[in-house]
Amino acid sequence: MQEVWDFIQTLLSPKSIIEYGGLVLLCIVVFVENGVFFGFFLPGDSLILTGGVLTATGIIDQPIVVVEVCLIASAILGYLAGYWFGFSTGPALYKRKDSLFFRKSYIKSAEEHYKKYGGSTLIIGRFLPVIRTFAPILAGIIKMKPATFMFYNITGSLLWIGSFCTIGYIFGDILSDYMGYIVAGLVFVTSIPIVRTLMKNRASQKAEQGKK
Repeated sequence: MQEVWDFIQTLLSPKSIIEYGGLVLLCIVVFVENGVFFGFFLPGDSLILTGGVLTATGIIDQPIVVVEVCLIASAILGYLAGYWFGFSTGPALYKRKDSLFFRKSYIKSAEEHYKKYGGSTLIIGRFLPVIRTFAPILAGIIKMKPATFMFYNITGSLLWIGSFCTIGYIFGDILSDYMGYIVAGLVFVTSIPIVRTLMKNRASQKAEQGKK
C-alpha cells in the first residue's frame, strides 16, 4: 500500500515525474492529462514548465527542440484520444455516476467554456486544469468536425507547450531555485477560473432544486 501511495505522490510532483521516468514518463503524463478523463488531477502546466527548467539544467539530457516536439506530439495525441472517447460514448457520459475520478460537474464546466468561447475552448482550455482534460471529450460528444478540431488541437498544443516549456528553458537557471513556489503559484492561479465555474454550476443546481 505504501508503494502505491509513493507512486501517486510521484505523479503529483512534476520534478519527481521527470527524475523518475525522464522524457518518456513526461510524455505519457502529458498524453493522459490531455484527454483521458481520469487524468485531470495531473500537474500539466507546472510539469511542462519544470520540463523546460530541467532540460536547461541538464537533468533531461535532450535538446530543447526534441523535448518540445515530443511534448507537442503527446498533447495532440492526448486530445485525439479524448475526442475519440467523447465521439464514441456521446451522451452516455452524462449518465455516468460520479466517482473518485469523474464528476459530471467537470463536463458541465467544459460546457460553460464552449458556450462562451466556442471552438477556442480547445486552445484556452490547454491553460486550464480540468478543462484541458474534458474539452476534447466534449468536442467529440458534440461531433465537432475533425478538421476544425485538429486546427484547434494543433494550435493549442503549440501555444501551450511552446510557451511554458520555452520559458522554463530560457530562465532555467533562475527558476530552478524557486520551483516549489512557482509550481504552487501556477496551481493556484490556473485553478481560480475552474473553482469559480464549479461554484457557479453548484449554485445553479441548488437554485433549480429549490424551485422543485
